[in-house]
Amino acid sequence: MDFIRVRASIDGAETISSWTGDVYGWEPDGGPHHLFGFEGVNVARAVRDDDGGWRLLTREAALYLDPGTRDVLDVWDNPLTGRQVEVQHVLNDPANQRLGDHKVPRTPLGDQVVFNVDVRLAYPSPLKVADYPDNSASDTYRAMELFQFFARADDLATELPGVPCVFSWCRVSPWLPWMAMAQRPGGLVYHCRGGKSAEVPERLRERAGERFLHAPEEWSAPSMTSWTAFADKVGR
Repeated sequence: MDFIRVRASIDGAETISSWTGDVYGWEPDGGPHHLFGFEGVNVARAVRDDDGGWRLLTREAALYLDPGTRDVLDVWDNPLTGRQVEVQHVLNDPANQRLGDHKVPRTPLGDQVVFNVDVRLAYPSPLKVADYPDNSASDTYRAMELFQFFARADDLATELPGVPCVFSWCRVSPWLPWMAMAQRPGGLVYHCRGGKSAEVPERLRERAGERFLHAPEEWSAPSMTSWTAFADKVGR
């Protein structure tokens, strides 16, 4: 239960988390390339599951930025292909998650406690290469999402339903569908950091719209990803 207090709040209150960072591209014979800045927000509500675990009901939005100016990119000149493409920002509604009753690993570090969540993903891609030859790296989506959540030990010792935290996030993934990289070897590394926030950052508030200022009220599935969103946009 301590991890739910760190990630969200056990009383069902909405929790806003925001982050900023960068996205790098690597290839077997080139890179790493600094391709984007990245900033995002997640609004979550934790509710008890029937099996005694927890469900995180969330929506999340994120923007791809020029790596130098940090301005929002809506059109991108891909330096790896020489092709100009339309940027598809992240609008994942929902981005829900089930958390079982197992304990999330924790490491004491001085006056802090670090919870690490390492998510290894491998499942059939919603974008088959035969159907999306320009936008799919493989028929299997493989990625890793590596999180570290930092909270003060003194805060965890209280009865607060939700405690302050900061976090780091690293993601290793295939090229994004809208980058139009086809089956080119290589992929992306996201390196971000953030924390719980009092409100949705203004730029994300303006871009994402009112719906993304609040967490869902009820569970729904499947969750949205950049891959399913691309498939929906082009007419799966």
